[in-house]
Amino acid sequence: MKREEIKDEKMRILLDTNNLVSAAIAKGKSRNLLLKALANEFELISSTELLNELEDVISRSKFKLSSFEEYKFFNTLRKTVKLVKVKADFKIVKEDPDDDNVLNTAYDGKADFIVTGDLDLLRLKEFEGIKIVTASEMLKILERKD
Repeated sequence: MKREEIKDEKMRILLDTNNLVSAAIAKGKSRNLLLKALANEFELISSTELLNELEDVISRSKFKLSSFEEYKFFNTLRKTVKLVKVKADFKIVKEDPDDDNVLNTAYDGKADFIVTGDLDLLRLKEFEGIKIVTASEMLKILERKD
């Protein structure tokens, strides 16, 4: 049975690193999406590889999060996220091979959407049936679903 045929199944969405950093440091569309995931409005998909990248990025001094704020953010995120074991090894984004981690996680996690601000990913528009959208577009899609 195809995903599209299952109407009651929750949407599976991958928020990439830039959206999760934005959600951690500022109010706005990315945080609104994370709050919807915390409210169980959709299934949030990630992988150990992506969470490790997030941990590395968010600990940079330019983001000015205290150790406690980082701990609280990751503790909340880990309770919410569905971790995917990544087996896929697509090599799609020549400009930034790290973006392939996003695509491979979304593929193995059977994501419906990848939410990103990354132009290399947004240019793809879709990958293996997974739509690639901005935070604004995803919020509009979720509003229509209600």
